[in-house]
Amino acid sequence: MGKIDWKPGNMLYPLPAVMVSAGDSPENFNIITIAWTGTICSDPPMCYISVRPGRHSYDLIKRTGEFVVNLTTRDLTFATDWCGVRSGRNFNKFEKMELTPGKAKVVKAPIIDEAPVNIECRVTEIKPLGTHHMFLAEVVNVKADEQYYDSKTGAFALKKSKPVAYLHGKYYELGKKIGKFGYAVEKKKTKRKRKQKQQKLKNKE
Repeated sequence: MGKIDWKPGNMLYPLPAVMVSAGDSPENFNIITIAWTGTICSDPPMCYISVRPGRHSYDLIKRTGEFVVNLTTRDLTFATDWCGVRSGRNFNKFEKMELTPGKAKVVKAPIIDEAPVNIECRVTEIKPLGTHHMFLAEVVNVKADEQYYDSKTGAFALKKSKPVAYLHGKYYELGKKIGKFGYAVEKKKTKRKRKQKQQKLKNKE
């Protein structure tokens, strides 16, 4: 089959649909839903969000230099969408969506207690790009819901929270696992080790 050409646009999907909380006092706490977000560095740990300057949270984040990225789940999908289409100038989003503004460890911005993971961020740079401005930020703390943590293995089972992704204007729950990081190489190693083990057994015979 052939391919068709489209004009340049944002077609990098799927993306995380996150709720970003901002503000430095209960009177101005706000939530904005963001899909233009991602990881940009491991050491130091850094991420980014891109926000339109006209959004209510833009000035809050620019003034305070802080925000929290809250991961979303199937149960939070309605609130995620609602917080993305309503303005904090007109609504107290925490109250309307019955979400709990929890206390972060490092930043003044609130976490969303109902989210499985809260990523506390401190802005390092603002890059005006066009329709959106990018907030580059260092991750200064991460809070994770202990119900998804296995103390015996040390693993964090985020999939049990039923995370969602954003795909071209729609929200989707993640499906079954089809692989893991490095599994393509791991299979080759496992096959080679099996052959080596079989050869050792033959040599002993």
